[in-house]
Amino acid sequence: MVSGVERFRALHHGRVPDDPLVLPGPWDAASARVFADAGFPALATPSAGVAASLGYADGQTPAAEMFAAVARIARAVDVPVSADVEGGYGLAPKELVERLLEAGAVGCNLEDSEGGVLKDAERHAAWLAEVRSAAADQLFVNARVDVFEYGDGDPERVIERAALYMSAGADCVYPIGAPAGVLPLLRSGIRGPLNVFARLDGVPAAELGELGATRVTFGPGLQRRAARALGDIAAELR
Repeated sequence: MVSGVERFRALHHGRVPDDPLVLPGPWDAASARVFADAGFPALATPSAGVAASLGYADGQTPAAEMFAAVARIARAVDVPVSADVEGGYGLAPKELVERLLEAGAVGCNLEDSEGGVLKDAERHAAWLAEVRSAAADQLFVNARVDVFEYGDGDPERVIERAALYMSAGADCVYPIGAPAGVLPLLRSGIRGPLNVFARLDGVPAAELGELGATRVTFGPGLQRRAARALGDIAAELR
């Protein structure tokens, strides 16, 4: 029988350019069911969206509450769920992996910045290697690269950091905030799957795929649009 992580990993390979893997970001069990029922083959939780659903600012969710939320989402659906666990909450790699697996996640996003400052790339790569060692093949590791968010925005820096992270065992890299125009350059310089952040009112997923995206995620965009829609409904009720 094929495991959830095997199914998830397979979704990242053999894709045609105009058909990237689109991963909606559920923030609770109800939204996860909506996305799964719509036919999406896998989901990827956004830490900021989950934080908002729990009443926290982005980056302020206690680890225990984040893992509990991920567990509720994973239990609610039959498709693989990857979890954004920010920078790992200061947990040792073995404990981080154990808690992800206990929550039912098949993958994780891990950031290479802290407090708006980029981490030392080589030290972060060594930490990712420890995560990979602890996880073996049980987790799909998506290594976020924050050069466009908190660095100098140089695509070559992204490629350099991505190479370190892939060599450390990451399955995918995620240069969050990468402009669409630099995706062909990133695609040519990065070995392995490339995660691209999309805005609901921005470049369509198919076009991002043609530019180089292997998979497309939306961060907290879906949760925020749902909140605005609920606000409109609330205004009508008044």
